[in-house]
Amino acid sequence: MEPITNLSKLGITLPPIPKSLASYVPAKKIGNLVFTSGQVPIHNEKILYPGIVGKNVSLEQAGEACKLACLNALAAIVSVTSSLEKIQSILKVGVFVASTPEFTEHHKIANYASELLISIFEERGKHVRFAVGVASLPLNAPVELEMIVEIQ
Repeated sequence: MEPITNLSKLGITLPPIPKSLASYVPAKKIGNLVFTSGQVPIHNEKILYPGIVGKNVSLEQAGEACKLACLNALAAIVSVTSSLEKIQSILKVGVFVASTPEFTEHHKIANYASELLISIFEERGKHVRFAVGVASLPLNAPVELEMIVEIQ
């Protein structure tokens, strides 16, 4: 199946291309690769579930925020490729989680994005990944996600 068909089956619409919060571009194409800037879970100019995981944001809330950050990254990719259909492979996903020092399940939050990408892109959605905890993120976001994809 094509990514657009899978998105439709999942009942998902890509959000508008995220605006840069500072002096950078949301995505940059170099050869057959696209690199995204870190994307936070922003919708209608508001952060979804602001705060710190393990303090005032649950793992499930952070996972949903991670999915939104992932969709924002896909929208950023489309801004330089014109279509999800041009994505040949999701190569790498990086997830930063604003969490308490005691929280150790960052990988479970990142799984929300990984599973979403596999649902959308099937075999092409399998990727390498990192998930790390940090003290804070821009705009009090609970997660930030970056992605590298191969395009045709």
